[in-house]
Amino acid sequence: MKTLSTIALVLSTLSAGLMAGLFAAFSYSVMPGLRQSTDRTLIEAMQKINVAIINPVFMIVFMGGLVFTLAAVALHWQGDLRPVLPWVIAGCALYLVMFGITSGVNVPLNDQLAKAGNPAKIADLAAVREAFEARWITWNIVRAVAATGSFGCFVWALIIHGQTRV
Repeated sequence: MKTLSTIALVLSTLSAGLMAGLFAAFSYSVMPGLRQSTDRTLIEAMQKINVAIINPVFMIVFMGGLVFTLAAVALHWQGDLRPVLPWVIAGCALYLVMFGITSGVNVPLNDQLAKAGNPAKIADLAAVREAFEARWITWNIVRAVAATGSFGCFVWALIIHGQTRV
């Protein structure tokens, strides 16, 4: 059972770390770069990014992370592995926060941006950008912090897990 719990914990840690890295990179590089661009460039770039990111690698990490974190909680519920449980629960909770923000805020904003249509045909690019950019950036930072916190909790859980004798 410890082998299975270790695998779930490692996969949870990797998923949280990859999500934290992705969202943090948007916060400190992609969006500041796009902030300096024209309305049309920002809209077009984000529309293309939002299409490109829906791929098997992203979906396995993003959706798989949800499965892995829940499995890690279930597998650490037992007596000898319980010292790890608070950190696994915290990591899972923070992953769920990131997942909820992504699904409930950032994806709907991405969908709204897609519905605006071809940037070459948008009459008021500034209004489309205004409705998207600041809110998307704010919530991206929140989900980056949640994912980073999740990653940190899982790293610490791995350390405790390694010290636990079963």
